[in-house]
Amino acid sequence: MLSEFFSPTGHGVLPAGDVWTFAVVAALAVVVGAMVQSTVGLGLGLVGAPVLSLLDPTLMPGALLVTVVVLPVLTLFQERRHVDWRGIAWGLPARLPGTALAVWVVAVLPPRALAAAVGVMVLIAVALSLRSFRVRITPASLVTAGALSGFTGTATSIGGPPMALLYQYEEPARVRATLAAFFLFGGLLSLTALGVGGQLDTRILVVGAAGMPLVALGFAAGVALRNRVRAGPLRLGMLAVVALSAIALLVQAALG
Repeated sequence: MLSEFFSPTGHGVLPAGDVWTFAVVAALAVVVGAMVQSTVGLGLGLVGAPVLSLLDPTLMPGALLVTVVVLPVLTLFQERRHVDWRGIAWGLPARLPGTALAVWVVAVLPPRALAAAVGVMVLIAVALSLRSFRVRITPASLVTAGALSGFTGTATSIGGPPMALLYQYEEPARVRATLAAFFLFGGLLSLTALGVGGQLDTRILVVGAAGMPLVALGFAAGVALRNRVRAGPLRLGMLAVVALSAIALLVQAALG
């Protein structure tokens, strides 16, 4: 039955079996996150991770990582000529040690603790994004950002902020394309590592796959908005919503 795959388990803020509320809220988060990411380069993990962790932390991070994979494919199909392959060559291999550490964290932390970790990491990402301090793109900074992205992306599905901080002052198309390439290869690496570590099951894979058409919808909406909505105000609004979601996630984790 579908309820076996899409119902929350009772570990989140919804009662176990509340299928329709779960589906609608999760779908909105995925569409909005994909729309923002297709416009500014990241956002699906930042929006989706707190919401999905609130609804059912047992699905994290695997389900969202499965869903997210389709978005960089769409972005690269459209903007692949803008990828900074030199940056990818330095940053992607550095993702391996961070990914290995994250697989261990996911295995040992209970869902409630992992949800709290998502909340903390999201708030840190928001704070860093608001400060907008500039870090030079060098081999050392790319390796550091790659390792951090490997850890946060595998443990919480939020791997974008470290690389995004490096590229935030580049041309928008270069930012979107380079982050998309990093997300695609890094996401596949994270999923492989989680699978080997026994952290993926049928329920997680089905829920993640169900979100892929919603990602395509959000991507199309974001492409339509790129030339009509300024990225700055959209990004600030997204960060405000994300911060509130993260705070709510921390409160829920604290209260049990």
